[in-house]
Amino acid sequence: MTPDFKVVIPARMGSSRFYGKPLAMIAGRPMVLRVVEQALKAGASDVVVATDHADIAQLVSSAGYTVHMTHADHASGTDRIAQVVCERGWQDDAVVVNVQGDEPAIDPQLICAVAQQLHAAPQCVMSTAAHAIKHSADFLNPNVVKVVLDQQAQALYFSRAPIPYPRDAYQTLANQPLLESFDALRHMGIYAYRVGFLKQYGQLSVSPLEQLESLEQLRVLAHGYKIAVHISPKMAAQGVDLPEDVALVEAFLAQTGQ
Repeated sequence: MTPDFKVVIPARMGSSRFYGKPLAMIAGRPMVLRVVEQALKAGASDVVVATDHADIAQLVSSAGYTVHMTHADHASGTDRIAQVVCERGWQDDAVVVNVQGDEPAIDPQLICAVAQQLHAAPQCVMSTAAHAIKHSADFLNPNVVKVVLDQQAQALYFSRAPIPYPRDAYQTLANQPLLESFDALRHMGIYAYRVGFLKQYGQLSVSPLEQLESLEQLRVLAHGYKIAVHISPKMAAQGVDLPEDVALVEAFLAQTGQ
């Protein structure tokens, strides 16, 4: 049986690049409701939408799903989730998955796998996911976050730089497929947390590495905590960052029969 886990879906109205994004229609259905339904398919025991806006709350509750109003000034989605777990009184050993509210095509199996990865790694406070990078353009792209792991599938480091660095072969990578002699992994933006750690997260000081790379998860590593990593056989489904991404997601859903 799949170990119990919960899902919290941060859904902000005020995205600077796409205002009102959670309410955007995706193939005739509001995006945030599609995300909720994918999380329920994953087998989560609780699925909660965390929002700071009454319109999103009204939509979610009218559809019969659970919503939790949060402060509008949270610095990150992690802080928003921490407010939810504290106010709902979830136990410290519970596992909660952060599923972004702009991922209407997210694979339910990925959500479940990230939760299982954390359940199977009691020494870790978080888990996330990655998949193999196949092309050098992605490996060299600073917008593609890379991760390197230890032998226990725990994160050693996340970076926008090309890691691990193939010293003897690097000059041959331009516009070529990646060499098979080393593994490169692309980080996928999904996280599971132990509730007890989420309650501590807000007290952790921001790390210089986090600021330098603009990667929030580096705060966790900098303070000596461990992050387990699930290796997914598939790339992440298309998400919605900009209005033009809606058509891409709708095409993906049509292609996959969703």
